[in-house]
Amino acid sequence: MIPSSPALAQAYAHCETLTRDHDRDRWLAALFAPADARLHLYALTAFSYEVGRLRDFVREPLAGEMRLEWWREALTGAGRGEVAGHPVAAALIDTIERFSLPLQAFDNLLTARMFDLYDDPMPSLNDFEGYCGETCSVLFRLGALILGQGRDLGGADAAGHAGVAYAMVGLLRALPLTSARGQVYLPADILARHGVSREDMAARRDGPGLRAALAELRGHARRHLDAARGLTPQAPAEIAPAFLPLAVPPLYLARMERANYSPFGAVVEAPQWRRQWALWRAARGR
Repeated sequence: MIPSSPALAQAYAHCETLTRDHDRDRWLAALFAPADARLHLYALTAFSYEVGRLRDFVREPLAGEMRLEWWREALTGAGRGEVAGHPVAAALIDTIERFSLPLQAFDNLLTARMFDLYDDPMPSLNDFEGYCGETCSVLFRLGALILGQGRDLGGADAAGHAGVAYAMVGLLRALPLTSARGQVYLPADILARHGVSREDMAARRDGPGLRAALAELRGHARRHLDAARGLTPQAPAEIAPAFLPLAVPPLYLARMERANYSPFGAVVEAPQWRRQWALWRAARGR
């Protein structure tokens, strides 16, 4: 859809730039979506990026909480529409209104993002999956609604599994970054089962226990990937592009399963050409 004003067009262009620069996989995946949906997918991804990086630039958790509350008011509360000077919020509000996206989904995402602001442990695998669902499954679900022109064409179960798998792999990749700032996203019950303590994580201490815990988590991620892949063929063709990002996590998982993998080394990457190739094949059902 064409933005209704030059200012809104600039806001959407800003969202595309943020997506291209900071979430390349989703930017590439959106290129396979219909042209009139791409700007709205970019707005959704840019919003996720904005609220997902609060820990990186706030000094105190309270400042992050205030920013999340600003987003809540801008999108779902009394402050809705009062977003002058914030292109991501302007584009996202326009997207929400165009497709009648459920506001509760955004409220749940913002609530889940509170966890990012503190160093609290992730208590269990169930909590971990819940966090992944609220912060990432919702993106797949909302993307499907955008591609369905606001209609619910199905895919909710596929979105649930897709988001959990995608976020799990992303957090496993980000272990060098999150551990460096004192955060432990890995479930405490799984770490304890393999003899890994919070102190081990704080000291960035590698060892057989941690390797076993990470292998178990990769197994959970693969199970959710398989479940999502089993469900996506049942979804209507119109919303299939929403699930294309799922083509990329297997590349990262394969690299984390190599003998030279270092959990606290560099963030795991895959060559861009491989990611593009995987997305292209997925877009053509191969």
